[in-house]
Amino acid sequence: MTHLPGHPYVHRQDGELWIEQLPLAALARQHGTPLFVYSKAAMLAALAAYQRGFAGRQATICYAMKANSSLAVLQLFARAGCGFDIVSGGELERVLAAGALPSKVIFSGVGKTRAEMRRALEVGIGCFNVESEAELEELSRVASAAGVAASVSIRVNPNVDARTHPYISTGLKDNKFGVAHERTLHAYRRAVELPGLKVVGIDCHIGSQITDGAPYLDAMDRVLDLVEAVEAAGIPLAHIDFGGGLGIDYNGDRPPAADTLWAQLLAKLDARGHGGRHLMIEPGRSLVGNAGVCLTEVLYLKPGEHKNFCIVDAAMNDLPRPAMYQAFHRIEPVRPTRGNAQRYDVVGPVCESGDWLGRDRELAVRSGDLLAVLSAGAYCMSMASNYNTRGRAAEVLVDGDRAHLIRERETAQDQMRMERLPG
Repeated sequence: MTHLPGHPYVHRQDGELWIEQLPLAALARQHGTPLFVYSKAAMLAALAAYQRGFAGRQATICYAMKANSSLAVLQLFARAGCGFDIVSGGELERVLAAGALPSKVIFSGVGKTRAEMRRALEVGIGCFNVESEAELEELSRVASAAGVAASVSIRVNPNVDARTHPYISTGLKDNKFGVAHERTLHAYRRAVELPGLKVVGIDCHIGSQITDGAPYLDAMDRVLDLVEAVEAAGIPLAHIDFGGGLGIDYNGDRPPAADTLWAQLLAKLDARGHGGRHLMIEPGRSLVGNAGVCLTEVLYLKPGEHKNFCIVDAAMNDLPRPAMYQAFHRIEPVRPTRGNAQRYDVVGPVCESGDWLGRDRELAVRSGDLLAVLSAGAYCMSMASNYNTRGRAAEVLVDGDRAHLIRERETAQDQMRMERLPG
């Protein structure tokens, strides 16, 4: 048995790729392709690293569900004791359907609507992470009209470079997220004046797929400076939310382990006298990213003068990250390779030149072979679309030697169900 680097629950057995105790080829035969397969053990192991890091501390781990919002994944984390970080009314309905406690839900996002605010107040969520001064005013009006107090934490934009892709950087002054560092104290003073609001914390999130601990340490210093300034102004803060964003191993990346990172961060917190604080964090990708693979079948091999193309049945609507971010996913043959390897661009059937899953990959493949796209647990199914009227893939959750179908393959009829012809 040979485990794949960065994927302890994906391994080769007699040359064939398995996840936990099941061969991936058998799952593809049973459920078809494209197919997302997730390891329950991998998700719980990733969560355990955070739980070890916070042992003995007051801490709430809120899964950032935008990474993967499938109901079975949400149920798994709810049963493991997690709260949830949501960014829309739809995500709120999903976590409620999965059995989450509303009191452990925090609502982030720059564009919350009045209807979303009302629904969140109605079910009694734990906290709103407010991202602008205008949102403070609107939430005050909505909460006052409902006759309730909205618990709020102001998200600070600390102007810290997370050293990640520009599209997933959120903590620089040119990003749309959060209240500017220099406006934070003013925003808190306004929040305590407004009716219908109860200030409970401060929040910071600087980006995604961060592989270096230094930006977190920089952001923590800047947030603690603000905590001290806000409390010096007579406004107590019950919790500090340090967001998420820890990266995973896509292509030899070496992010710190969650427990190692938090040992460093907690040491800084203790050194500055804030070790007894109630902490909140919002991990997403690091809990689910390397727990998932996408299985796809090779349809055709198309040689060219300058490029060889390996055309598969998964596409940018299934795995949007390469098209959106030029992101890298390892691609592995499910069964032992045959013949001589050639260099291919692995592409899908969607009618866009941007529809690619991997560039310049050395593969020995034939039509009908299965490939596994690794690290597909985060920001794949949750961003999947119906472009070209393609149905979204099926999903399977593996628990040891058992496989549970957690989402059926979407049909054209499913897609057209809400549409109406005018006559």
